[in-house]
Amino acid sequence: MPIGRFPETAAVEFRVLVPAGVEGTIDWIAEAGEIGSGEPVARVGGTELTLVQTWPVRRPRPVAERRRGARPLTTGQRAIDLFYPVAEGSSAAVPGGFGTGKTVLLQQIAKWCDADVIVYVGCGERGNEMADVLDELSSLQDPRTGGALLDRTVLIANTSNMPVLAREASIYTGATVAEFYRDMGYRSVVIADSTSRWAEALREVASRTGELPAEEGYPAGLASALAAFYERSSRARTLGGADGSVTILGAISPPGGDMSEPVSAHTRRFVRCTWTLDTDLAYARHYPAVSWTGSSSRDAEPVGAWQARHGDPDWAVRRERALRLLADADRLESIAELVGAGSLPEPERLVLRTAKILREGVLQQSSLSANDARCDPTKQVALLDLVLGIHDRCARLLDRGVALATIEQIDLSPVTRARDETPPDGAAQVRNLLGELLARLGGLE
Repeated sequence: MPIGRFPETAAVEFRVLVPAGVEGTIDWIAEAGEIGSGEPVARVGGTELTLVQTWPVRRPRPVAERRRGARPLTTGQRAIDLFYPVAEGSSAAVPGGFGTGKTVLLQQIAKWCDADVIVYVGCGERGNEMADVLDELSSLQDPRTGGALLDRTVLIANTSNMPVLAREASIYTGATVAEFYRDMGYRSVVIADSTSRWAEALREVASRTGELPAEEGYPAGLASALAAFYERSSRARTLGGADGSVTILGAISPPGGDMSEPVSAHTRRFVRCTWTLDTDLAYARHYPAVSWTGSSSRDAEPVGAWQARHGDPDWAVRRERALRLLADADRLESIAELVGAGSLPEPERLVLRTAKILREGVLQQSSLSANDARCDPTKQVALLDLVLGIHDRCARLLDRGVALATIEQIDLSPVTRARDETPPDGAAQVRNLLGELLARLGGLE
């Protein structure tokens, strides 16, 4: 249990912990008042404690027990929360070529996820990018507290002109800071942008120390180093009896977009989720450019079970239906390119139409829109139900002999506009829209 508390920022309360390895009775605690970070605040078992704790960053901080179960980390990004969710205390990688939007996606998660503390590690980033992050987090309002988002964010800036050894240590520093807040009982998230530049620092250090190179010049211990880093993600009961978590999200910048290069290949082995960013989607201005064919989530099943226990038993079925529609549309589009979409049967043309609405009305999300930058989980579900509900009614009309051309005369453009025309928590408005559109389609029966 903490032996003292004080407000660190408007959003985070600093909890004074007894360091690991120190035990005994509390002999003395400082009175309430202003105390410097290096001044003693308590004496436990004859050891004086200060607000500062020293810890080797490459060694994980101890916990009493790792927790089982999966509570989803809500990011506010529909492509992730609905299709490739990540659980608290889990890990995810964001591989993508140059210009696919890795930094923008991770910054959106840093702004809108429901973690208590964000540790943003700019590993080898350009200085102006880190300055932009600092400025934006200072000006944006935290939807939970009403204060600045910067109040619950720790920035570790390692710009590209800093020493290579600092870059090599930066992600370990981020993990240790996140573990420190986890030990206070907070849910913390580490965002490492990017682990590819960290791996390049490993390669440079290894070459200078004479270590034998392995694949593409990386040190032979690259896989072990990646595993040790992502293994520090956890949901745990701390030594003080509190529950906390560390979730690790790492960006990967493969040279030339080659997803088979060592950093990408090894990382996929150790993380629970992979959010692959597609170059074609990015160039088509589809944000976020999360590929529904190259992404995966091993947390989807436990998150689906959690959703079922908390009032949404259809979560997994809804997700599976949407992914199947996208996969069927990809298959049909390749056929349509050969024979023409008009040659396909009407049910298959309906699948193509629904998949287009699904991509534009659910998967796409504007980081510049006040209504769409963040999406509440209830609105996410309502938008997906909107698309699937319209598809089911249209399929029923086709079964009853109504021509697809007749169905297409109904204006369904409000479906794709709903994400931007309703507020972040506008689930009720989306459900009302579903009722209105179903009534219009019902007039065709």
